[in-house]
Amino acid sequence: MVVHLLLLLLSCKIQVRAQMKLSPETLTVLRGEEARFTCSTSNTQWTVMVWLLNGTVALTISKLHGVLQSTNTNVTAEKSPVSKGDSWVFVLTSTERYHQGQVTCDLQDIDRRTASLFVQEKGSVKVFGDDKLAFKGQSVLFECQAAGWYPKPSLQWQVNHRKVSQGEYNISSEASGESLLTVRSNLSVTAAKSSHVDCLASVSALPTPLKSSVHLTVVAEVGQEEDECTVPLAVTASLSALLLLLLLCICTVLCYRQRTQAKPNPKEAVWFNQSVAGRSSVAEMTGGKDNLGYSVEGLRADADYNELIMETRSQMDFVSFQKVPDVVHSNSLSLHSESQVQVCLSEENSKNVRRITTV
Repeated sequence: MVVHLLLLLLSCKIQVRAQMKLSPETLTVLRGEEARFTCSTSNTQWTVMVWLLNGTVALTISKLHGVLQSTNTNVTAEKSPVSKGDSWVFVLTSTERYHQGQVTCDLQDIDRRTASLFVQEKGSVKVFGDDKLAFKGQSVLFECQAAGWYPKPSLQWQVNHRKVSQGEYNISSEASGESLLTVRSNLSVTAAKSSHVDCLASVSALPTPLKSSVHLTVVAEVGQEEDECTVPLAVTASLSALLLLLLLCICTVLCYRQRTQAKPNPKEAVWFNQSVAGRSSVAEMTGGKDNLGYSVEGLRADADYNELIMETRSQMDFVSFQKVPDVVHSNSLSLHSESQVQVCLSEENSKNVRRITTV
């Protein structure tokens, strides 16, 4: 009988506890941010709800009158519209480090629940020194400091947005005023190419880590980029000069061929004239008559004959002739006698007349 009574009392107590809920059970915020806890119950027998911070009454809510006036202006409460039954939201508008601890919702004479509140401090982060300049292969040291944090922040390095392994840098921490912590770290980087170096510090309540960055410029890489630009430029200039030279040669050859075709070889002209004329006489070339008393003898006479044809042909290109009777006299002296040709121009009726006398 006693056992049955104990089981009945225990089940009733479990049922009452199941009718009350406090959420969240753990909350972490940054100092100065808002903290919100919700206490709900399906038990309609409650009359007073009391909120406590670290065991100290912060706010009282009456089922009949609502939120009662409090001396603590940093806390307030509002009725939750989403929870079933009676539900109230406890709001701590601006959290401070001393608020960290237990937050309790107490339903008078029914039940109470407790949650945990953690307040963190956001400090600053900085990489010492300005942007650095180094030769390729040189070791460069970077120093980062995260000061004024609580609790101890997690510190991490990144090079060109890639995380650096924790084994490649060291971390040391020390306490500062107001129970805050300062963390320092050193990172050694071998200069291979120009890079962005970032130092990041964060705590769990911080959605995005704080970051400080510097730029590492590798001197050898700058020279290499200039060489990479110079080589294509030199190749382009060489090809342009070669093409220009080739074009000049082609123009020279074309001009030479054109001049050669415009001015035929005098020897070819003589042979052509001789082949066409068929070794015709001077009279035929000048439009006169043959002198039957003249004869050509020997090699010397033949040479003089050809010279006469050439001279007559060249003079015909520039002088207009009028057909007149020939006066020819012949006197045979010897094979070695010298033949003379005299050409006289006289004016008759304002016209040019050409006379040829052969001696």
